[in-house]
Amino acid sequence: MYRINLRREQFSPAVVTLAESAEFTVTGFRYPSGVESVTVSNSRGRVEVLPFLGQIIWDAEFDGVSLRMDSTFSQPKNSTLIEDTYGCFGFHSGLLANGCPGPADEHPLHGEFACADFDEAWLEVDAESAAVSGRYEYVKGFGHHYEAVPAVRLHVGAAMFDIDLAVRNLSAARTMPLQYMCHLNYAYADGARMSQSLPDGAFALRDSVPAHVTPTPQWTAYNEAIRAGTARTDVLDAPGEYDPEVVYFADELGRYGEDLEFRMERTDGITCCTRFSSTDFPVATRWLLHNADQRTAAFVLPGTSRPEGFLAAQAAGTLVELAPGQTRSFHVSTGIKEEA
Repeated sequence: MYRINLRREQFSPAVVTLAESAEFTVTGFRYPSGVESVTVSNSRGRVEVLPFLGQIIWDAEFDGVSLRMDSTFSQPKNSTLIEDTYGCFGFHSGLLANGCPGPADEHPLHGEFACADFDEAWLEVDAESAAVSGRYEYVKGFGHHYEAVPAVRLHVGAAMFDIDLAVRNLSAARTMPLQYMCHLNYAYADGARMSQSLPDGAFALRDSVPAHVTPTPQWTAYNEAIRAGTARTDVLDAPGEYDPEVVYFADELGRYGEDLEFRMERTDGITCCTRFSSTDFPVATRWLLHNADQRTAAFVLPGTSRPEGFLAAQAAGTLVELAPGQTRSFHVSTGIKEEA
């Protein structure tokens, strides 16, 4: 495998080829906003990663179909907060805290790592795969110290791709809390059917109302219909009801096996698919939102806990603790499911 280091000065408004092989083409450029971008393409499609900005996955397109949510963002923005550049296909949510902060939480929405300013970035290329990877070191005086190494990997002839993350506690003396969610913002597809390798009833409607959600009478009535079992929850057939967002949780996924698969079957014949291990991610979140500005059907967001903030995870006993020197790794496979 070849490693090709990336430098910020390589990027300009003009698209340049960074690596090329019989199956893969890797290109880079800089957005007008100043954000660097790398696109890895194979014979089925492409994945676009922001190598120095949280290694955010800005877009994923296969078989001519973009899988990314619709939003008001025409390009990524340089920011330390994910809500200031919220138009991507996927990002790493966490890592010291994750999700929507509760009233007593002090962390930003979706944590400090989502828009991390990376120390270094590189490509990994061989005959079978091509990946964007990098390293970010978080260090705080009188605080935590960790290293995070994500990777987004595309394989030969595949429309599914891998998302990996390794987190190491670099402190020699201090245990580190860890909350992580692989936040995959799939495009909303009207009429799509969602299914998974879980029993019926595994997903339950969220009870809490985060600060960014303002309930309306219609939204409240729809939530009550879901709880009463009179609203169908496996088909995207009520776009007018998903504003504000409708969120579901499935907990203790290890009860249902280790290797899990979640699907969204679109009416155009495309089946979006996400696979992961319940050992890595014991909690799944489903996030639906549809309005004039943002539309997404995030049919599964794999997580170590519910994305309801640090203190909620601590109270629920789902906060991961990394001992000094310990590393925790995560793996997700996602994209368009292969035909049988």
